[in-house]
Amino acid sequence: METILAKFFTEVDPGWSLSSYAFMVAFVVFYALYLLIGSRQHVLRALYVIAFSLFFAWKVNGWFMLELPATALVVWLMTGVMKRHEGRGRKVLLWLTLVVEFSPLLYFKYTNFALLTINQLLSANFPLQEILLPIGISFYTFQAISYTVDVYKQRFTQDCSLLDFMFYLTFFPLLMAGPITRAEVLLPQIRRQHGVSSVQTYGGLWLIILGLLKKAVIADYIAIYNNWIFDDPTGYSGFENMMGAIGYTLQIYCDFSGYSDMAIGLAALLGYQLKDNFNFPYKCTNVAEFWHRWHIALSTWMRDYIYIPMGGNRCGTARTYFNNFVTMLVAGLWHGASWMFVIWGALHGGALVVYKMLRKRISRIPNTRLVVAVSWLMMFAFINLTWVFFRSPSLDTAFTIIGRSFTDFDIAYLVPFVIARPTWSLFVAVGFAFQAVSTRWYYRMEARFIKSPWYVKALLLLIVIQLVITFRQTDVQPFIYQQF
Repeated sequence: METILAKFFTEVDPGWSLSSYAFMVAFVVFYALYLLIGSRQHVLRALYVIAFSLFFAWKVNGWFMLELPATALVVWLMTGVMKRHEGRGRKVLLWLTLVVEFSPLLYFKYTNFALLTINQLLSANFPLQEILLPIGISFYTFQAISYTVDVYKQRFTQDCSLLDFMFYLTFFPLLMAGPITRAEVLLPQIRRQHGVSSVQTYGGLWLIILGLLKKAVIADYIAIYNNWIFDDPTGYSGFENMMGAIGYTLQIYCDFSGYSDMAIGLAALLGYQLKDNFNFPYKCTNVAEFWHRWHIALSTWMRDYIYIPMGGNRCGTARTYFNNFVTMLVAGLWHGASWMFVIWGALHGGALVVYKMLRKRISRIPNTRLVVAVSWLMMFAFINLTWVFFRSPSLDTAFTIIGRSFTDFDIAYLVPFVIARPTWSLFVAVGFAFQAVSTRWYYRMEARFIKSPWYVKALLLLIVIQLVITFRQTDVQPFIYQQF
């Protein structure tokens, strides 16, 4: 027993995540003591959460986790100095703080990308570095930047102690893959002395159950077949390639929205209310609506800290289009140090520009059911196409999957495909069916769950855990967005 505990506390675990068995057990123990501390012991409770968050960071990043509290300390000190200055000195301190915040991200994430690009453009031979990317660095870096800019522009004017800021930047539900949370959302809640209501607790449990279903059951299972297609598209028919592309469209949604559900649900259990990160994105009928529904935390961050500072829509039509396109390029590059992500961002940026150019004409078209259906189908096809570039390791792979999907497609493969892969087909059908439900129906189901007897909630949780165990693969799929 002592050996097992020693291993648990001293070994880095690359499989550690919100849906891992080890984390679930650790959280139950953590949560029991958290409730015992009580809401009035602000300092003790905050220290306890910070300690668990740093332990979480240690399990996923090892000694790289020291970069996180170091960033929190330096940013808090520098923004504290910035608050006491005005004019040019304040602006200089803003840029110095931003450089400090960006530098680790640029080094860890983009050094080899820059060297590889230089080698290709100049036929140079700079050796690539052996650099490991700390998990979650993009998310907590963006949170730190938002805090710095909001303090500079006096959008956030409350006093923030080092303890509170350390809590904000290390909060473990947000650490691995967000959602990116603003200081104005989380920091005021840290000092609030309140218990956790039953509605908040059971609402959090509802989100955790949904998140486990999406991530640990649907996304992880369908990923196996999807990976086969993207690893070797030439070994499969056009129909199978198309199914792999459609499967990935569902996989990335279930993976990331499932993680967000669990993160928001865990925060709710602790008494903290976070904003939704997804709003049925595959219901969208245009690209602008998609980015109001998909990864809302990132799209609003890009709007407020990239698009608007560039001029937004205040500098004329041509500049507005340019700002939209560049913002989406940055969003693509944020996802990863690869030209495939830049292409993905460019496709969305180009589509956003075209949509805004034609928006007045489109608005004149009668909003009939047929028009809505055609708009949805066109948008879903576009999203599916762009995810192929997002997932593919190279342009050759992306073009092969797209090409075979259209040149070697035969609907006669449908029945044999479903017979050969019934569980995959069922999960994909159920996953997309969930996207079709009305928002009203969804919130009605949530309300029923919250009001249901405790044994119904316990039974549903046990059923979901059993499904996770049943469909858990030996090679558990990591969260897609943890690498960003």
